[in-house]
Amino acid sequence: MNQIGFLLLLFLLTNMQAQDDWTVVAKNIDPKEYYGVTVANGMVGLVSSASPLKVDDVILNGVYDYYQRGRVSNILKVFNHMNMDLDINGIRIGPGIISDYRQSLDMKRASLITSFQVGEKASVRSELMSLRHLPYTALNVITITAKDDIEITPISEIESPNHLQDVRNYFAEIDRPHVKIPLMTSVALSPSGRIKVAASNSFIFEEEHGHEPDLIHEDWDYNRHLTKFTKSLKTNESYSFAVVGSVVSSAHYEDPHNEAERLTIYAMLEGKERLLRRHYHAWNKLWESDIQIEGDQILTRDIRFALYHLYSFARKGTAYSLSPMGLSGLGYNGHVFWDTEIWMYPPLLLLQPEIAKSILEYRFERLQAAKQNAFAHGYEGAMFPWESAGDGSEDTPVWALTGPFQHHISGDIAWAHWKYFQVTKDKDWLMERGWPVIKEVADFWTSRVERNGPGRYDINNVIGANEWEENIDNNAYTNGMAITTLRYAHQAALVLGRTPDPDWLHVAENIPILKFEDGTTRENATYSGVMIKQADVNLLAYPMNIVSDAEEIMKDLDYYTPRMSPDGPAMGNAILALLYNRLGQTKKAISIFRSSYKPNEVPPFGVLAETAGGTNPYFATGAGGMLQAVLFGFGGLEITDDGINQMDVEIPGEWKKLTISGVGKDDETFEVSAN
Repeated sequence: MNQIGFLLLLFLLTNMQAQDDWTVVAKNIDPKEYYGVTVANGMVGLVSSASPLKVDDVILNGVYDYYQRGRVSNILKVFNHMNMDLDINGIRIGPGIISDYRQSLDMKRASLITSFQVGEKASVRSELMSLRHLPYTALNVITITAKDDIEITPISEIESPNHLQDVRNYFAEIDRPHVKIPLMTSVALSPSGRIKVAASNSFIFEEEHGHEPDLIHEDWDYNRHLTKFTKSLKTNESYSFAVVGSVVSSAHYEDPHNEAERLTIYAMLEGKERLLRRHYHAWNKLWESDIQIEGDQILTRDIRFALYHLYSFARKGTAYSLSPMGLSGLGYNGHVFWDTEIWMYPPLLLLQPEIAKSILEYRFERLQAAKQNAFAHGYEGAMFPWESAGDGSEDTPVWALTGPFQHHISGDIAWAHWKYFQVTKDKDWLMERGWPVIKEVADFWTSRVERNGPGRYDINNVIGANEWEENIDNNAYTNGMAITTLRYAHQAALVLGRTPDPDWLHVAENIPILKFEDGTTRENATYSGVMIKQADVNLLAYPMNIVSDAEEIMKDLDYYTPRMSPDGPAMGNAILALLYNRLGQTKKAISIFRSSYKPNEVPPFGVLAETAGGTNPYFATGAGGMLQAVLFGFGGLEITDDGINQMDVEIPGEWKKLTISGVGKDDETFEVSAN
């Protein structure tokens, strides 16, 4: 092989490897065991389907209504406006007609690529994306290559889920001298009738004006209508077109019908190439904040898969937060829990501070509702709901006791606000946004404790991080977070030149952290060593640093690690891995780390379920825990009053180097190399 040939081969191999780092391939697609992957832009989530050219669900962020799930609200599943059918020579393609069905997620470009063969007639490829630069708009680019002389009929559809009411379907064709704009639209009311939802789509053709295919619109029923065209292709001829669609609601715009159409017209006239270029550019900017492990290509891809989902489920410049399942479906009703601030938020704070800021804005805008909640329970300050949705009032189902009793959520939120200031040093934001939240939470804790004497300012009748222990006293995690946020309130006041309430530190110094006789931290006053759902005590070492002595941390790890339930959610074990690595037990750390997410992968993409053997993906909370193990454990990063620092840690022997790029407001790069 000459030098040029060798360099070409090296180039191809290098790019194949890079592609493997960025591509998640669906393996052995079985419609009966299919858990879709989501393409999303922080506002609209499109969940993939095992059926060709279909989308299973479309989830719209920021809009909730009451349906399907008892007496509490649910994030809204809206019109499926990106579905298609395809006829070839008058025969509808489907599972019995196609072969070689393949799907892959290109994480670098945030696009789902699907391809299949239609016998000896044609090959089909589609690239679906939720456009990053246009928050309410999606794009699907379809290419059909003829293997024989054929006639194709692509069919664009808008379908309504059954829970939408009073569905109205429209079609118009706007004719301009330079372009013809076909516009298919559906409008409906949410189940309660409170919210109007609208979706609109259009074709983008590559032909010159006047040569576009003739379109036919058909109204099948109130829940479905379509637009189609027919075109003849010669053998080996390829034909490409696109469908662009937008979906909004009256939670976003006063007039969603017209706005959905305007957004679709805008995108259609931008054109396919311009839309793709701006979408790819937006994702390239996001991926400037990345994690790479030299020496473990598969793990690098797994880590990017977790990052991809957190980046997909949130966006800067909004006041929307993250639910445990993000925009992948209706899991947990799309509500916002502690999962956001304690699990998903820290990786975003390090790698995408502006997205993290949006998550905090969601809480700030609902501060008044949290104050009302505290008032209703006889407390001062702000008591944030365990499950939050549209207006910030408590939205936990009545049968779940977590709503009235899982009070640590308020501390979790205040903790997150102070962490944002530590990373950004944005004093104006602290004054306007962070301080009001931190202060009100501190006032909540001083009214919440029961003052039973020195060292006995008890917090009784709560549910802690380990939700299997209900209505217990002096829970370790709850008390630790109360202490932490009271101290942060004192610090925040001093930073802003205010006089701290002296009661904050006084109360913090008298909240107990209970111990067994041998010095092991006791999870609560009546804890007897039973199996636990997830980490509770161990969170005192990280992220709170309430327990900081290495021997004490190890004692708590040794006691609680074997008590972690295999049926518990993914994120708890990730924290154990983080702590073991910080203590120098890297081999144990990597073993626990892999077990924290690998058993939770479900086919065919390996999206994460909440528990090992579970079937409710995508569990973004687990992704957040996994990423924290990498960033704060193996990467040794920590957030302090001095900003982002790096501890001296080791990485597993099979890794050559861990590189974390685009960190914090200054886009720093941190590395850990093998010894």
